[in-house]
Amino acid sequence: MISQLQANLDRSVTRRFGTARDEARVKRVAAALEANGIKVLRAANAAEAKRIVLSLIPEGSEVHHGASQTLEESGILAELEKPGRYEHLRPRIYSMDRKTQADEIRRLSAAPDVMLGSVHAVTETGTLVAASMSGSQLGPYVSGAGRVIFVVGTQKIVSDLEEGLRRIDEYAFPLEDARAQAAYGIRSAVNKILVINREITPGRITVVLVDEVLGF
Repeated sequence: MISQLQANLDRSVTRRFGTARDEARVKRVAAALEANGIKVLRAANAAEAKRIVLSLIPEGSEVHHGASQTLEESGILAELEKPGRYEHLRPRIYSMDRKTQADEIRRLSAAPDVMLGSVHAVTETGTLVAASMSGSQLGPYVSGAGRVIFVVGTQKIVSDLEEGLRRIDEYAFPLEDARAQAAYGIRSAVNKILVINREITPGRITVVLVDEVLGF
């Protein structure tokens, strides 16, 4: 899907924001994230990323995630949908009545045992940047979830926060907007942006850096 959507973008934008980074740069970013209290694991490809992520989730955990092209492409979402190993919260939440059970949905979404997702940019100084239309996944990322696991293709590495915001506007948003229109018939929007400079709880956030292009 990404290649089809990328065809509508300027080639220079795709080269700048949609290509995997070299090993030296990835190592610098990994070291910066670790220095900021964020654990880093490396994966050669999507299949290895899936294996790593699933190994990090204790059996029986309440697991939640927002909409994520990265998690879908890596096969992680399909694995979560299999019954028995985890308590996958998303189907449960979708089965609830949004009018009569709104408070319960809000509380259930806000504080899962494990929150999975991705970000739209990772700076060379170890800052994570995530944009959202609704913001529903951002609260768990910040402090609500017991553990957070981000799966991040190395094409999301940027020099600094300014370039990260530019990546969102010029690359990630157009792709997500096109995907949302094709899938749901609605436009997307960059309504809320989260910047994580540091994690103070040891082991709470893990970033799985994948050496290939995944997601937007």
